[in-house]
Order: sequence, then structure tokens, then C-alpha cells
Amino acid sequence: MRLPLALMVTAAAIAVTLTGCTAPSPEPEASAGASSDLVEVSGDFGETPRVDFPTPLTPEATQCSTVIEGDGEHLAAGQQALVGLAVYNGSTGEEIQVVGFGDEDPVPVLVGGGTLSGLSKGLTCASEGSRVAVVVPPADAFGDEGNEQLAIGADDSLVVVFDVHQAFLPKANGAPQLTRDGFPAVVLAPDGRPGITVPDAEPFDTTQVEVLKKGHGQEVESGDEVVVHYTGVLWDDNTVFDSTWQQGGPTSFVVSEESDSQVIPGFSKAIIGQQVGSQVGVVVAPEDGYGDAGTGTIPGGATLFFVIDILGVVGD
Repeated sequence: MRLPLALMVTAAAIAVTLTGCTAPSPEPEASAGASSDLVEVSGDFGETPRVDFPTPLTPEATQCSTVIEGDGEHLAAGQQALVGLAVYNGSTGEEIQVVGFGDEDPVPVLVGGGTLSGLSKGLTCASEGSRVAVVVPPADAFGDEGNEQLAIGADDSLVVVFDVHQAFLPKANGAPQLTRDGFPAVVLAPDGRPGITVPDAEPFDTTQVEVLKKGHGQEVESGDEVVVHYTGVLWDDNTVFDSTWQQGGPTSFVVSEESDSQVIPGFSKAIIGQQVGSQVGVVVAPEDGYGDAGTGTIPGGATLFFVIDILGVVGD
């Protein structure tokens, strides 16, 4: 059942007021200590670092030290970032992996989710543009089993150096907007996960887009690679057929009006021209979705509905 317009206006006004309040900066889940302060890191941000430290390093808890200060707030749970990543065995000094520096593309990591606990804690010490050195005890890494493939024993710590090139929003942070009658209702959990109720009515004949939250970030252009959270449901029975929220983290792909698009046309239509921080709802007609053939669990001729959080544009 849809809320009466007066109640929707009141709810939106309250939400706008709350959105305008200054939220406290997230507190890091680790701090500098004797072990992380022993890690010497040299070289320019973005370039492969030179890392030296005495062995073995045996911290009781994950520690992090800032090598290069960044801008903005510390990363928080649910945020995706693009990083350069250098990992070493903290007991032996052996290099494990160095990736995402120099001419290499930075790699995506998620704070929380399936990321190793110690790496997530270390990332909460970082912000966009920063370089941090993190020392992780076994309990926050691979535990008593270690990792035989990486030659990490049960008692081995990890030393990790992060260069945070770009950080993305954990969820849409724009101002709530009113939607037209007949449009699916969306209710958000505290973490931003949408609950969707499709009306018991015939769908629109054509693809229709509504801005649910109005962001104020960069405008998405055709050909951009965007980072998003989304949930998609079938109009006919409200069944969720795909959701990044259920997969544990955001995803990224190219949206385009041309053949280089990595998503269905209706998805691109919903995002192109919108601003980062926005949340959009889009009713995707079959011709802008999977057509008469369908795909997987999506039957032919299906009308779809997506709620999409636009979290950032890669490389900008």
C-alpha cells in the first residue's frame, strides 16, 4: 500500500533534515603501534613502494601507521576503494603480492564483507590519497591454519602497504524525492539495502525512471565506468533475481548509449545523466531488458524494476 502524499512529504522533509546534519567521521578500527611504526616505506604515492621492516613482527592486534596523509574521512564498512596493494610475510619478510602500482590499474577492495579482518581494519585508518602501513596478527589474517599456497604459517603475521587511489560511497546519500503514483514503493534498511513492493497493476508500457534520492556529485556520462549497488525484481511477482546487497558488495561496469555498454539498455538509461550519490528506480520494459528471449531466471517478455545506488565514477 502506498503512503498518503501528506505522510510521504513529512517523511521526506524529516529525512532531508537528517541528511543535512553533519555525521561524525568514522573512527579507525586500528591505531599505530610498535610493530607498524617499524615498517619503513619510501617512494612516491602510486609508485611501487620500497618496504623494509625487521623480522619477525609479532603484534597482538592489527596496527596501522600513516605514511602519506590523504584527504577526507577514513574509510568505513561497506565502502569500496581502488588501491595499490603490497603484501609481505611479517615473520619472514618474504614478498607475497605487489599489485596496483605504477602503470597497473589499482585493484578493488571492500571494507568489511569477505575481506580479511586485518586488512579491513587497516583500511579504516586510510582515506583517499593516503598511504598506510598495516601489520596484521595471525588472528586477523589466516588464523591457526595459515595459508599453505601463500607460504603463510599459523604464527605468521602480515605486513601490508595500501595506496588508496579512489574511495566510493557505501550507499546513496542524496536527498529523498517524491515519486509518482503507480511506481513501486521502496523502503530502506539502515545499511541502505532496499525493500521493494511492486504495485498490483499493469506495468508501464515504456522504460520509466524516477529519482528516489537526489545526489550532488559528478554527473554520469555515456561511456563511464560506474560503481553501484542495485537490486532487481520481476514486476509480475516481486521476486528478487539479482542484488549486489546479497552478493556482499558493490560492483562496477560501463554504462553507455553505444555498443560498449556492459549492461542492458534500461540500466544505462537509468544512470546516464544522474549524479553520484543519487538513488534511482527504473521500470525496465522488455525491449530495454532481456526481450522475448529472457535469460536465466528472467522469463521472456518480463518487465523489471531496479533500485540503483550510484556510488561513484571510476577514474574521476
